[in-house]
Amino acid sequence: MNAQNHRRLADKLFDIGNYTFMIGLSLLFLYPFWDLLMLSLTAPAYVDRLGLRFWAHGFNLDSYRQVFRSDIISYAYANTVFRTVVGAGLTVLVTLGAAFALSQRKLPLRNTITLYILLTMFFQGGLIPSYLNMKSLGLIGSKWSLILPSLANAWYIILARNFLMTFPKELEESAIVDGANPLQVAYRILLPLSMPIVAVIALWSAVSHWNAWFDAMIYLRDKHDYVLQLLVQKILQQDRIDPTNTGTYIQITSQVTSQTIKAATIIAATLPIILVYPFLQKYFVKGVMVGSLKG
Repeated sequence: MNAQNHRRLADKLFDIGNYTFMIGLSLLFLYPFWDLLMLSLTAPAYVDRLGLRFWAHGFNLDSYRQVFRSDIISYAYANTVFRTVVGAGLTVLVTLGAAFALSQRKLPLRNTITLYILLTMFFQGGLIPSYLNMKSLGLIGSKWSLILPSLANAWYIILARNFLMTFPKELEESAIVDGANPLQVAYRILLPLSMPIVAVIALWSAVSHWNAWFDAMIYLRDKHDYVLQLLVQKILQQDRIDPTNTGTYIQITSQVTSQTIKAATIIAATLPIILVYPFLQKYFVKGVMVGSLKG
């Protein structure tokens, strides 16, 4: 009896310690974002005050008004949404097509093709060959240079292939016996059952496209083609906001500072993807677990 009481007390102490640690860890991750949000809402007179910032002093929305009035940021938003929606949609389409073919055991050289795809996860051409390839294809300066190279992702294909291979073979065979061809099997039978892995790939691809900036810096030339993260990167590099890089309307007035403009730009660039993530999280966990069990 005493041993049971000691075990229950130890379990409770472990739970309390575990929850305390996780809450503390979560706050450590959350605070920098919260500090940035409060900075973006703080009046210029309070910006340079040092110390932990838990609330906005002299509540001020002028930084957001300046940011959303900028023509460059409007273009960057449109370019990022285009890249995210089109890039994620095409990536899901290409990934499922490749995964469906690789999940068919009668496919000739299936293991060799799978091994070749796996090798691309470890050995890649590098930056210069990729740039020369884009140049030879005439894609330098085009938005498609941000989308086409990421359409066939080896990790996504392997994950989707493993997920499709968990379906019983009899499912496809019964559909074929009823007169369905492979495309009808894929579209009408397997696709509706594959929504968890579709959501996972769409989420990963969308987050990757939304946060990417390096390829845009390499391939794009016109600032009206900039994506949000590239614009944020360029703004953060400046000690003072340069209107020639950020559009006509971002001006440092008495109501805003470079710090509040930078903070507001980061929040505006990050918030949409954070708001979308919770709606797909359950598919994220389910799809990864199921897709990674079968090799």
